[in-house]
Amino acid sequence: MGRPPRRLVTREGIMRTALALVDEEGPEALTTTRVAARLGVKGPSLYNYVSGRDEIVDGIHELIVGEMELVADDRPWPDVMDRWARSCRAAFAAHPRVVPLIASRPVHTLPVLEGYARAFAVLRAAGWPEGRLLPVVRSVEYFVIGSALDLDTSPRAGLPPGGGPLPGLEPLLDAPPDYRELAFETGLAALIRGMRDTLEDLRAAGPS
Repeated sequence: MGRPPRRLVTREGIMRTALALVDEEGPEALTTTRVAARLGVKGPSLYNYVSGRDEIVDGIHELIVGEMELVADDRPWPDVMDRWARSCRAAFAAHPRVVPLIASRPVHTLPVLEGYARAFAVLRAAGWPEGRLLPVVRSVEYFVIGSALDLDTSPRAGLPPGGGPLPGLEPLLDAPPDYRELAFETGLAALIRGMRDTLEDLRAAGPS
């Protein structure tokens, strides 16, 4: 009998297998050994395609970004920030267990950097000062990541059965099913409204 055919391994296949692993078992399960086992190969063989776990996390990030709507430059900047935030959250909502991995890594991947460049271009064209471009974009990211981290938790997490330790916790104990959506809508509207006010104040103050 001949040797069994070798399993075809590709970089994209590694990343998609790793994403499925994290989706199903959580971020702690992500190791090169576990990914290799799912691919039907030995762990060391992955190093022909990736340098290690960190590169796999970056590759997962690329896949998530690929599910997002890239910033378009033909709309008013508040609309761009609003749509970008919603697109990011929708992608994270499909993979909530991936969020802690992405949030803990510095940005290296080209698709993510391209998204930053497009967002900066939109804000720059709207008159935002150069020193405010990154703070504006990062503030939206902070909000979206925080919202995404909450998607995989319960509002009652950590509370004893039957109620809380203090009176007046009914909004927490009896949270409506759509409270996360209401929180996201409330926060995003307030964030963009505050940004509008900030830009108006900067324009009124003139160049410093």
